[in-house]
Amino acid sequence: MFRRRFDRIAIGRLSAIAALALPLVLGAALTSRDAAPSESLAGQLLIASPSMGDPRFEHAVILMVKHDREGAFGIVINRPVAEHPLSDLLIAMGELDDAAQGSVRIYAGGPVEPSVGFVIHSTEYKRDGTVQIDGHVAMTANREVIRDIAHGHGPKQVLVAFGYAGWGPGQLDGELADGDWFTAPEEPGLVFDSARETLWRDAMGRRTRDL
Repeated sequence: MFRRRFDRIAIGRLSAIAALALPLVLGAALTSRDAAPSESLAGQLLIASPSMGDPRFEHAVILMVKHDREGAFGIVINRPVAEHPLSDLLIAMGELDDAAQGSVRIYAGGPVEPSVGFVIHSTEYKRDGTVQIDGHVAMTANREVIRDIAHGHGPKQVLVAFGYAGWGPGQLDGELADGDWFTAPEEPGLVFDSARETLWRDAMGRRTRDL
């Protein structure tokens, strides 16, 4: 995961990038599987119920990356904010790269640590820090992935998000028991291809846990 500072996020745009670094704040926790419970939701989609009382998660669809006795961690995948040239991201990393090409859509990944970035991607791409979420989707905690994408050597499918959704020990399980969330199998088509404006509805149509 990487970090950058924003000014304010406004409707239809993202403010200028001020900084970008690569703290591995959650790296050890994400790669640890010893504490995973038998019914871990890692690799599942978490879908906000129509009665969700927290406005931060209204109609949210979250790709779960970690869920064990220490807590849970996921990335909201249906909150696009703006499109940014990859050259801007590289400049924010302190690199002036005239050969960088293309742009990437930025997502608001959740209310926690909104300056920390995550790259969710297809599994044919691997680097140091890559976490295989479920065999179909991976996450790389290495800012080199941005450079690789800008030079055409990155993953075929990618979603870049800033911020995440996090729960303490037992917190998500309590919310599931209260009926705040549905679950559905993760599908790469939902993560990368489905129209973001219909993703909540599409995911709801595939839900397997109806509380």
